[in-house]
Amino acid sequence: MNRIFKPFVSAGVLAGAVASVIGCRGAPVNSQDGEDVTRLVDSLRPAVEHAVGLRFTHAPVSSVRSREQVRAYLIHKLDAELPLGKARGLQEAYRLLGMFPDTVELRPLLLDLLTEQIVGFYDPDSSRLFVVSGADPAQLRVVVAHELVHALQHQYVRLDSIMHQTGDNDRLTAAQAVLEGQATLGGLQVMVPKQNLFSMPEFWETYREGVKAQQSSMPVFARAPRVIREELIFPYLAGADFMRWWLGSERKDTVPFGRYMPTSTEQILHPYRYGRNDQPLSVRFADSGPKALYEDVLGELDIRILLAELSGASEVNTPIAIGWGGDRYRLYESPGGAALLWVSVWDDIPSRFRFLNEAMGRLQARRKLGYRLEERSFELAGHPAVRLVIAPEAWHGWDSLPESRLINEAPPAGASMPAARH
Repeated sequence: MNRIFKPFVSAGVLAGAVASVIGCRGAPVNSQDGEDVTRLVDSLRPAVEHAVGLRFTHAPVSSVRSREQVRAYLIHKLDAELPLGKARGLQEAYRLLGMFPDTVELRPLLLDLLTEQIVGFYDPDSSRLFVVSGADPAQLRVVVAHELVHALQHQYVRLDSIMHQTGDNDRLTAAQAVLEGQATLGGLQVMVPKQNLFSMPEFWETYREGVKAQQSSMPVFARAPRVIREELIFPYLAGADFMRWWLGSERKDTVPFGRYMPTSTEQILHPYRYGRNDQPLSVRFADSGPKALYEDVLGELDIRILLAELSGASEVNTPIAIGWGGDRYRLYESPGGAALLWVSVWDDIPSRFRFLNEAMGRLQARRKLGYRLEERSFELAGHPAVRLVIAPEAWHGWDSLPESRLINEAPPAGASMPAARH
């Protein structure tokens, strides 16, 4: 769904946008009939292979599940991928930064959101494509084509290994954006095989508007916090834009998996940074001070969402890179409430100044009663950096904050995909 919880679930908001923009080709399919769905999967296989440029090594397997069964599956995945400790850590970090209201609980929201939107999904654990019984036939062909791309990806790359990375949600979101971006492009191309959608900017503008229009028709999605809504859509739209750039670049002999996988949302949002191998800096904390509840990376996407939330902007603007170099945050528990330590590193002093100018005053104004906010600018291994602490005034960790450092960390090598035929 998003960087917080990432099963390969096709959101109805996106499938509905496709149906409204390009319509659906072929006869209606009864999603309650497993044989009907199997025939649909078999009929779409050649078109998916052609769109992606790879062949299935073996036939994909599909099944139909009731909404009750799918909800039980989602609860199981939530328990496995978003346990209570991680959920609380993410939730409290977002709350302290003003991106998540105190009245909303993360796990119940995600369960309701996914249950509302789900039409079909590919499960890497069982290597099976699932369709929800009673799904809208107008959306079903789009969803099955999209999920078949995931099934094809999984025959060449270990999707479960990619999506089970821990400790860096920003890198994980970048990987998901590539996988979903290819599935979005491939699935759409299956629907209109005689048109070259990759080079049709007017189509993508219409598609984006279709996605936005569908948002307001889904009650749970429409009332979800901005950070959840933006992270839901990011892998599909920004991922598709990145893959369009990839297909138009000189790298037509490979696809960006394995050692070619992007390592940050900055690279997805600004592909030229990926093209010049602008790797994120890895920030780490020394093991001192109080024990942390949770630790992770925000990255450019979340920082942009934060800045939009603080300014009250209606859109999250991403045309120009903000100069993010890397970051890491820790969340601590205390009797007086959660405490947040966040260190960010910037490309240059002007980038750091712009961030401080846009964020610090507004964060101070939103500071919770009984909390203190402390900001310090410093140099970290020669890079402009900012340390931000938001914590209860009586927090005992104020006097024992851990030092931060940069480590040299190359992107994981992994196994690359075979060459794709475009």
